[in-house]
Amino acid sequence: MNNVLGFLRELAVNNNREWFQKNKKWYDESRNKVLFLTEVLINEIRKFDPTVPVLNPNDCLFRIFRDVRCSQDKSPYKTNFGCYIARGGKKANFAGYYLHIEPESSFAGGGIYMPDNETLKMLREYIAENGEEFLSIIRNKEFQEIYPEMYDDKLKTVPKGFSPNHEYIDILKYKSFAFTHRMEDREVLSENFIQSILHYYRQLSNINMFLNQAIQK
Repeated sequence: MNNVLGFLRELAVNNNREWFQKNKKWYDESRNKVLFLTEVLINEIRKFDPTVPVLNPNDCLFRIFRDVRCSQDKSPYKTNFGCYIARGGKKANFAGYYLHIEPESSFAGGGIYMPDNETLKMLREYIAENGEEFLSIIRNKEFQEIYPEMYDDKLKTVPKGFSPNHEYIDILKYKSFAFTHRMEDREVLSENFIQSILHYYRQLSNINMFLNQAIQK
């Protein structure tokens, strides 16, 4: 992983096509390392979350190339590697497991981030009916030690179709049900890196299965 972080550090300083082409081999080596890591994680996640199918790592790894058409930042490349392990891969609407590798900004996480309107409606309806189960999962002591807070992205008003007096209205205002755990570079470079990620993911498995149950009902 030292080689991967080294590539990303240099890319952040030299975010241009000329440098990237000169260092294409370094990029390929780094990408292949992350693909291998993703494959290992897929196989290990399936041991504690059987709802995750056999996946092609290429279908889980996000492209490093940025879409700059509608962005003021015209840097052509992302300065991170990201993969999302869930049914259907990175484009799926299912809750899953995310890994973000970036010097000084790496994190592991999951849940479901910014779902489409239809999926969000199903999630809210399910949580409205099963709020106590949802809270029991995210308030679990071991879960809280890793994910003390949910991603803070919520409506200022009451979501359509729900009463402002609903007992779980504060939860129903969220637009994402996502959780992240920051990792220092020393952890990414540790020989126990994979074991650490899997520990974080195990704590996510119950909430992921809850969220996916909401989408399938």
